[in-house]
Amino acid sequence: MDFYTSHHQRFSLLTTILLVLCSIFLFSTRVYSVRFDLLSDHTKCIAEDIQSNAMTVGKYHVVNPSEGHPLPDSHRVTVRVTSGYGNNYHYADHADSGQFAFQTAEAGDYMACFFAADHKPAVTITVDFDWKSGVAAKDWSNVAKKGSVELMELELKKMFDTVQSIHDEMFYLREREEQMQELNRSTNSKMFWFSFLSLVIALSVGGLQIWHLKAFFEKKKLI
Repeated sequence: MDFYTSHHQRFSLLTTILLVLCSIFLFSTRVYSVRFDLLSDHTKCIAEDIQSNAMTVGKYHVVNPSEGHPLPDSHRVTVRVTSGYGNNYHYADHADSGQFAFQTAEAGDYMACFFAADHKPAVTITVDFDWKSGVAAKDWSNVAKKGSVELMELELKKMFDTVQSIHDEMFYLREREEQMQELNRSTNSKMFWFSFLSLVIALSVGGLQIWHLKAFFEKKKLI
């Protein structure tokens, strides 16, 4: 009985910790699940700020406007996923569905752009798009199947990856804060010298005007 109680208490403690970490996890990972309309000959881009060495997965599909009938050829899109440095991670042309998955090489904004070709008459394409990054991007069902792990071990793996994700996110945010502070210092320094230079120019112009007026009045023998 004591063994059962102790085991139950440990499991309850583990569950409580897991719930707390999962609550934090909701803020440390990013999940986009959107449905949007795209007009022909238009582009729509969705940006995601992702840290380096993070897993990100996405999938998309065009909603069939006529259920039970083949998807019209006009309802196709061109999809491109790029990083802020211009690196291409996914490209699909004339597609009605697709998915991508990669591990980021650098931190920054990643952008998924959807383009619909021109069509006469104009059409509106509806797209469903799911984008996950961080711990949320991992397929835990496959982890459990492949590893044949017990429920407790799977929860521990989730907890560990969640803590690791939060840790990496904190360092990433600290780096971004340092970059912003450096940018602010640089901007303040430039503004100081710009203000100083403007003041010197204004005083110089004022002095020249006074000298010119004095010379004019002396020439006219007014003073």
